[in-house]
Amino acid sequence: MNRPDLIRIPLLALLGVAAFPAVAQTPPPAVAPTLSVPTIQPVPVPPPPVPIPALSPAQEAWANDWLKNGAAQGLMARQKASGPLSGDALVSALLDRAKALSTGRVDTADFLQIWALRPGAFDPRPGLAKAVSEDRLSQWSTGLTPPWSGYDTLRKGLAKYEAIRDKGGWPTLTASSAPDVVRARIALEDPAVTQNEKLVDVIQRAQRRYGLEPTGTLGTRTLAELNVGVDDRIAAIMANMERWRWMPRSLPVNRVQVNIAAAVLTVFEGDQPVTSMRAVTGSPTNQTPMLTSSIHSIVVNPPWNVPMSIANRELFPKGRAALARQGYKIVKTPEGGERIVQPAGPGSALGRLKFDFNNPFAVYLHDTPSRGKFSSYDRLASHGCIRLEKPVALAELMVAADPNLNGQIQTLIDEGKTQRVSLPSQVAVYLLYWTAFAGNNGTVSFRADPYGWDKLLAQKIEASSRRVDPTAAPSPAIASKD
Repeated sequence: MNRPDLIRIPLLALLGVAAFPAVAQTPPPAVAPTLSVPTIQPVPVPPPPVPIPALSPAQEAWANDWLKNGAAQGLMARQKASGPLSGDALVSALLDRAKALSTGRVDTADFLQIWALRPGAFDPRPGLAKAVSEDRLSQWSTGLTPPWSGYDTLRKGLAKYEAIRDKGGWPTLTASSAPDVVRARIALEDPAVTQNEKLVDVIQRAQRRYGLEPTGTLGTRTLAELNVGVDDRIAAIMANMERWRWMPRSLPVNRVQVNIAAAVLTVFEGDQPVTSMRAVTGSPTNQTPMLTSSIHSIVVNPPWNVPMSIANRELFPKGRAALARQGYKIVKTPEGGERIVQPAGPGSALGRLKFDFNNPFAVYLHDTPSRGKFSSYDRLASHGCIRLEKPVALAELMVAADPNLNGQIQTLIDEGKTQRVSLPSQVAVYLLYWTAFAGNNGTVSFRADPYGWDKLLAQKIEASSRRVDPTAAPSPAIASKD
């Protein structure tokens, strides 16, 4: 991440005239000047909190019953039976639950810095006060959760995995497990499995759900995914439901979304997916951040100004002669140091196109001359930026509204010049980390958790719930890992 330069003010400027020799000072005037008294601006006083009317006995009964669905919404792995709340304790629990469902259980102060996708501010008091006064608590509650089908389908999937957990989970498979055992194990997650279906088809469908190459055989990676514990699957679902709560309540109808964990980019137009492509995202040691921004321009034939972290770790140790043979240039910096630049061209690490958007991590989308990774099922290998399988097609979509640029991207590339192309309108971009997503029938697809963010976030959800939610019960499988 780029660190802003410090602003340095000369000491003499801070000391003012007292820093100059006495002989250089202007003699004081005969009459002392009148001192102007600065106007003191009053500190704005925040308005008092919206009062919550007293709940009727029927409303209290409804509220206590509603508070029992925290585990069903992924706010805790298990819920404890607790006595009914009333008065201020009940109101406090309702406000806490409303905020957790609307913008997330975990406070942003407890986010990792690289989780730069942050929920908007939300005050639940006015809505709750109105719902109590109008006796519409049920309608109020339904509007708290994210309006996206991605959240609702995960909620259905969570119920399914909690039921599997409560029945004892699933057996551990080995390469020598009997076909009927394998079939029964996969059927716990996949309702489409039938007794007469070929086992190879059953395994292939499972492999696709896990983002693995569909070989139809029980290889090492397939067995590893099938043997992930049900508690860990629940933790993944909880973490992804929480990330949905961080999302805005409306999205631009034209946007680019990158699933970092799956290494896939999808383009939306009119709120419908129109194309997708494989991508290469950050390796576990060079994580791609979660964030939202807007792509404002495309650099055609970009040179690569190598970040100093990469230069010092990977390039300078090769020696100047080796770098020169590989086409790199070492240039002086204004501060007297050196940096490495890879000139534009077919061998540039950025390929022929770079898509720029403002962010504090200096990441972007770009082309690449190394195409081999796109045919792989393991595509988390970059330094944090996103390499694109079809960058020219993406650029053409973004400039199509400009008659001077429409259909001209390849022509600009062929000119060989480095030039920046401003987009006719900026395109929203979302870098997201989805490791669990479900279909309408509750069948959940999973991806590996390469950055370890799922378990960490699930632990934070549990810890936050235990601090403030009187219905939260410690989970020996997840919460005890704090």
